[in-house]
Amino acid sequence: MSTQVPTPEILKDQFLLWMRMRNCSDRTLESWAYRIRRFNEWCADRGIECVTQVTSDLLAAYRRYLFHYRNAKTNAPLKFSTQASYLMSLRRWFVWLAAEKFIDINVASKLDLPKEERRLPTDVLAADEVESLLNATDVTTPLGLRDRAMLETFYSTAIRCGELTRLQVYDLEVDRGIAKITQGKGRKDRVVPIGKRACSWIAKYLADVRPAFVVETNEATLFVSCHGRPLGRNNVSAIVKSYVRAAGIDKRGSCHLLRHTTATLMMENGADLRSLQMLLGHERLNTTQIYTHVSIQRLKAVHEKTHPASPPKEDNRNE
Repeated sequence: MSTQVPTPEILKDQFLLWMRMRNCSDRTLESWAYRIRRFNEWCADRGIECVTQVTSDLLAAYRRYLFHYRNAKTNAPLKFSTQASYLMSLRRWFVWLAAEKFIDINVASKLDLPKEERRLPTDVLAADEVESLLNATDVTTPLGLRDRAMLETFYSTAIRCGELTRLQVYDLEVDRGIAKITQGKGRKDRVVPIGKRACSWIAKYLADVRPAFVVETNEATLFVSCHGRPLGRNNVSAIVKSYVRAAGIDKRGSCHLLRHTTATLMMENGADLRSLQMLLGHERLNTTQIYTHVSIQRLKAVHEKTHPASPPKEDNRNE
């Protein structure tokens, strides 16, 4: 039977084609391709050259390998969420292999995943730190003005980096104060509000900078390079990170740092979870609930007011 079964790499490519036909995003396909390829390479190192040779014991050994793996440079282990993503990819691949009759039994059906972690965002900016970040741009230059418009867009809408890079000029309705996010995470469209200050900076960028950048192209992407080409995710991330450093902010992160900051500050100012869920484009409300833990100001106020060990407030009433 093993001689009739295609190689693991061929089966991986057929599986990814099937996923593409189901309209999975390119980024998802890249991630799954990498994880399955890593597993195939691990198997090949152990003399496993056909998927029919994979057993439940071998998968258990691979799980232990992921748990004990250490980065060669930092000696850091894989996060449990990363381990889970590797194993989830394998579980889904083996479901497909069994459905397509390449294997007789799905040996990954009982593969356990690490318990899901609910981690808080690493860092969040204070409101004055955000203003320092925005003011680090040199708006007297074309690139500085473009970058200010980008940062204001991030701060106002809390959109993801990839969502910003895909924004088109006509996705913005300045008069209505909204922006359309096309094919966001999970290939879902949504509409988000965008504030007047952000709209003002975008309008200035559109009037004074962008026409000169796209003079020789028909590019419709909103934020472009000085050559009129769309900015990639890595480009935007590096730009934001450079302004974090320029503002003297000693906190990690770039685009997602602004996303977390916006959500946290809005929560502290009274935003409800359902509204934040719609703004952030979260599929599940429990993903948004993380900001109830990050937003500490209201909890501190309640603590000071109600905790029995808190010092009593002075009574200023006239006796």
